[in-house]
Amino acid sequence: MNKTLLIIKREYLTRVRKKTFIISTILFPVLYIGLIFGTSYIAVKSGTNLHVGVIDSSGYFDKGALERENMKDSSSILTLVDLPADSLKKNFKTMGYDGYLIIPSSLNWESSTGQLFTLHTGRTIGIEGAQPVQAKLNNIWSGIKNEKLGIDITKKTILEKNTINLKPQNVEDEKADSGVATGIAFVAGFLIYIILLLYGSQVMMGVMEEKTNRIAEVMVSSVKPFQLMLGKIIGIGLVALTQFLLWIAFVFIIYNVSSAYGSDGGAMGSMIGGVQKVFTSINVPLILFCFIFYLLGGFFFYSSLYAAIGSAVNEDMREAQSLSFPITMLVIISIALMQATMRDPSGPMAVWGSIIPFSSPIIMMGRIPFGVPGTVPWWQLIASMAALIAGFIFTTWFAGKIYRTGILMYGKKPSWKEMLKWAFRKN
Repeated sequence: MNKTLLIIKREYLTRVRKKTFIISTILFPVLYIGLIFGTSYIAVKSGTNLHVGVIDSSGYFDKGALERENMKDSSSILTLVDLPADSLKKNFKTMGYDGYLIIPSSLNWESSTGQLFTLHTGRTIGIEGAQPVQAKLNNIWSGIKNEKLGIDITKKTILEKNTINLKPQNVEDEKADSGVATGIAFVAGFLIYIILLLYGSQVMMGVMEEKTNRIAEVMVSSVKPFQLMLGKIIGIGLVALTQFLLWIAFVFIIYNVSSAYGSDGGAMGSMIGGVQKVFTSINVPLILFCFIFYLLGGFFFYSSLYAAIGSAVNEDMREAQSLSFPITMLVIISIALMQATMRDPSGPMAVWGSIIPFSSPIIMMGRIPFGVPGTVPWWQLIASMAALIAGFIFTTWFAGKIYRTGILMYGKKPSWKEMLKWAFRKN
């Protein structure tokens, strides 16, 4: 046991002292926030701005309506052109237009079917690129139809704003907020997904490196291969947990600082109010406990398999990727199933997916924010935890058998069939 603790200590301290750990711990929250706002900024700045010449043969679209729409949004400019269609077709580029549009005389506001016009452009434009032009035309067309039907601005406002919205509410859990739960579920499931792939592959790479450098040969002379594998898995698992807890600490620090400056009731105060709503609508201690449990349980489950693969291969990364592909696919399938889980957290797929060990770390975290025991009965949570514990005990035993043989084997490319023989071979 002391030898295992020494290996855990070595793996943990070696990794947390690295500059890459410190940098990634600090930069990940910053980069994640920057990614959210940066992509939005890029999407706005990189939008396709089109200047389109419009020939209206229907008589519905007047110059004033187009100018009002252009003043509302400058992402695309529509200009009414009083030219023959053939002349505009030949000269629209020299006239400074990116494209042209001809509204046919057959256009009828009383028609019950949609209208399809062709936007002729000088370069290839995707469907999304044409959306601003389409939106402006539809705004003008809606105004024309409202005028023909005798609908004034007041009536139009009532029609647009007086809508019916639905908010799902479980009668078993009145405090639960579906919107908040969906956000928490997505973030928790996605974090576990990233950590399983990132740190699981680190276990595999670490074992491969020790095997290639013949460090493992020295270490197994004083410790059992199973102790070596277990110490490596737990040590790297504690690194992942440390990094997560630091991220949580950053969140609470930012929250407290924001609370101090947001007490004036301004925009920051509104944001704090939203954060407080999140904390009052969910069971924070239970979610944090379950997150840590499923993070570590899922990590032990998958990293033992990654360690087995790392022990079986040599320095060939392509071979390692090929053998680890089925395991990686299980994680990817889990995150894909989580999308359906959040739509129906009490459905059969969500229930069974949250109990089966290979998918429970991600899918159960997609259900718990919706409420326990309202959405997730206690028996399902207990069954899921018990199955995951049994699962990582089995995978640790299974991987340990492979690890014991593979860590000292060189020059041979194993297959899954051969690795299974190692696992079930009698001592």
